[in-house]
Amino acid sequence: MQRSVLDRIYIAFLLILIVSFGFLIFFISYFTRRSLISEKQITLSNEATLISSQTITYYMAGAMSTSDLATSFNYYAGTLKADIWYVNAKGELIASSGYFGETKDGETGTSSDSKTSVAIMKSLPKSIYDLDKNYQLNENSYSVSDFYGTYSDKVITVNTPVVLTVQDSDGNSSQNLNCGALIIHTTTEDINNMMKKIYSISFIPCLVIIVISFALLQIVSHKVLRPIKKLAEVAQDYSKGDFDVETGIKSSDEIGQLADSMEYMASELSKLEEYRHDFISNISHDFRSPLTSIRGYVTAIQDGTIPPEKQERYLGIVLDETNRLTKLTQGLLDLNRLEIYGPYLNLIDFDFIDIVKTTLNTFEIKCIDKKVAIYLNNHAEATVVTADKTKIQQVLYNLIDNALKFTPSNKNIYINITEKGEKLHVSVKDEGIGMSEDTQKKIWTRFYKNDTSRGKDKGGTGLGLAITKQIIKAHNETIDVYSTEGEGSEFVFTLTKANEESTHSGETQILINPNNTL
Repeated sequence: MQRSVLDRIYIAFLLILIVSFGFLIFFISYFTRRSLISEKQITLSNEATLISSQTITYYMAGAMSTSDLATSFNYYAGTLKADIWYVNAKGELIASSGYFGETKDGETGTSSDSKTSVAIMKSLPKSIYDLDKNYQLNENSYSVSDFYGTYSDKVITVNTPVVLTVQDSDGNSSQNLNCGALIIHTTTEDINNMMKKIYSISFIPCLVIIVISFALLQIVSHKVLRPIKKLAEVAQDYSKGDFDVETGIKSSDEIGQLADSMEYMASELSKLEEYRHDFISNISHDFRSPLTSIRGYVTAIQDGTIPPEKQERYLGIVLDETNRLTKLTQGLLDLNRLEIYGPYLNLIDFDFIDIVKTTLNTFEIKCIDKKVAIYLNNHAEATVVTADKTKIQQVLYNLIDNALKFTPSNKNIYINITEKGEKLHVSVKDEGIGMSEDTQKKIWTRFYKNDTSRGKDKGGTGLGLAITKQIIKAHNETIDVYSTEGEGSEFVFTLTKANEESTHSGETQILINPNNTL
């Protein structure tokens, strides 16, 4: 069964909460348990010191028998809920709170009201060294274990040395006498019960937090996933060719931006048929017009309609139309090669000003005939760039040619060069008819001409700007258009500067002036 995005979010969120709370509870319980055990050990150590002073001292002085000592241990053991052992300096178990058996002198190590062990005790050792030959009686020690297998469960064990201070007969000096150790064992039952309470207290808030979190997640997820589901449904409609469906999402967040992009994509896809029709119409027109002219003039020459003395003139027209067909065909091949394989770039360092002047020389006659002036404004410190010189010259040629087509007589064209960081920004600006926003989106499409009548620009192929776009893209540069209807258009593209210096900074030249004569 395929899971939805919401199911995956719920599962992931639940796992995150469980792992997070599990780690938190483990962390808290681990250190809480350590703290409780440490506190218990300190308490037992203090109690051992008190019991020693109240019982072992009297026992060592002969004022208390082994049986009395065991009876006292039973009293304290009942209060502390612990087992108490007294081990002498030789490691022998002298008395304990619980059944001990017979001592050397025939006394029992416990009284008739002896209590049972706080934990299941397998057996009592006669000597502590029977359990561990290296046991340190004279050191304060703590442990949580079954105490060498003596108990069936883990117990907290505290070893407290018993040291008595004995004065000399003259009463002027004293010495410490090692009398063994008092060993107290207690179960972890109290700590375990405390931990259970902590667990129960912790689980309830965690459960409440999980429930509240899932409720909030439900609200948020529906708010986020509902538009996503809507987008998925609309995308399915688009895949079936129904591009009129709208998402209905008007938010300004990322989902709203995605919805706007999808609607724009649908709008463009809906125009594919229109674009295909226009493409066929354009290419048919561009091929049919020169072919019709060629056929007409050749037929006229062949049947004698055009007299021999005028045939050279009309053969020149036929040649011009043939050149136009060749140019159109070559443009199609070039554009197709650029879009599929990308251009082969011969990157060299060259001065961009040089190709500006060289390119403008080819437009001098057209500018004079049309009475259009071209100005060069260079504000760059360095104009040496790294690029394919031939293809960049083609870009510049196409942009100037495009500007000249749509610039009326007695108007100007400006070529502005500026620099920003490592980039050279080249602007070709005209004072022509300008373009609408819709036209600006279409000018990079092959065969698109901003002249529906097709009468003003019969020499154009509609491929120049498409080729320009591909060349700039191949250089990893950018090209943009800024235009206002009735005020002209500006094309701006970038080039990467080389490390070499040039000396054209601050130049402003009138490269072509229609008032000059050739």
